[in-house]
Amino acid sequence: MTITNWAGNVTFGTDRLHTPATLDALREIVAVSPRLRPLGTGHSFNLIADTDGDLVSVAGLPAQVSIDSVANEVTVTAGVRYGELASRLHAAGYALHNLASLPHISVAGAVATGTHGSGVTSPGLASAVTALRLVTADGELLDLRRDDPRFPGAVVHLGALGVVVEVTLRIRPTFDIAQYVYERLPWSHLSTGFREITAAGYSVSLFTDWTGPVINQIWVKRDPLDPPLPAHWHGATLATTPLHPVPGMSAVNCTPQGGEPGPWHERLPHFRLDFTPSSGDELQTEYLVPASHALDALDAVDGIRDLIAPVLQISEIRTIAADDLWLSPGHGRDSVAIHFTWKPDAEAVTPVVAALEERLAPFDARPHWGKVFSTAPAALRARYPRFDDFLALRATLDPTGKLLNPLLTSLFGL
Repeated sequence: MTITNWAGNVTFGTDRLHTPATLDALREIVAVSPRLRPLGTGHSFNLIADTDGDLVSVAGLPAQVSIDSVANEVTVTAGVRYGELASRLHAAGYALHNLASLPHISVAGAVATGTHGSGVTSPGLASAVTALRLVTADGELLDLRRDDPRFPGAVVHLGALGVVVEVTLRIRPTFDIAQYVYERLPWSHLSTGFREITAAGYSVSLFTDWTGPVINQIWVKRDPLDPPLPAHWHGATLATTPLHPVPGMSAVNCTPQGGEPGPWHERLPHFRLDFTPSSGDELQTEYLVPASHALDALDAVDGIRDLIAPVLQISEIRTIAADDLWLSPGHGRDSVAIHFTWKPDAEAVTPVVAALEERLAPFDARPHWGKVFSTAPAALRARYPRFDDFLALRATLDPTGKLLNPLLTSLFGL
């Protein structure tokens, strides 16, 4: 059996995929395996989940969603996808603080890799975690809550601490969002109005193909009770028909636009749960830079637009608030994420990624852990103040390195 990731660009070095149906079965698999890696929905674009040992998925565990209305928390089986969790929460009158651009990803996988949505006041998805239950390398159960000093190191963990089986998240009352899309924002308006534009909604995404001095689209997700934005705004024009951010793709895959109010979980993601997200045939890269350096970093990227555009499908720019999680790309600083959805051509994309990293190095850019990147381990270590603390925690919970693979060994400098 050949096992690949969602995009098909990674073929795992094993044909052993375990999908246990019970927690006891999972614990036994973990305890006896000499090498293993947890596998979520396979939406990572690099070798972070690869192994020549055992791949372990928690998707076979009974899906459970337990809402605590007193503590305002929900405890969910780790393999549940965000879109499935969101619809259950909304039906019960609750919401999460944010969602990623696609709802197809599992809760455990998204949290473990530091995945995020958008919003100047919204930190990444992992910031909502209040407790974790995981099976450690020896097959034992470990429960961690916010008051445990190890907790900030265990949330964004890259699968290096164990197999997460339950996640508890903060929740809030459900709410509505209205989504508007603007077209052709002049680059000059972005440079003068970046803060106002990115703060214009609960969540804001800017899309560009780097072929000209414009932002192709701005997706603004706002409270329906807020005063409406004008039809012409910062030099951009309100779209009159639904759009897909990737040129040539059908807007039927996307969440409702045109200012039609609807539940948070049907507007905060860009893509519908029951349709193929993004283009489906792609590679992805993303870097988070300090918000204070956002415009300089974007100008640096703009300087190599001629390299980027030929291998690009679309690029997305978003804001993320700071959090306190040791390996979160948003650790300790408000950030701007610069995301690239590439054509599925690794040979052509690889040198462009290297050029991007060179341009963004002065801004201490942190790559998304689940995307394509080549940042040197020494540079990564320097950009995460608690990196060594995480390595010490990893060594305590997995002293034999059962959960390591070549990528993690390199990244951790082991």
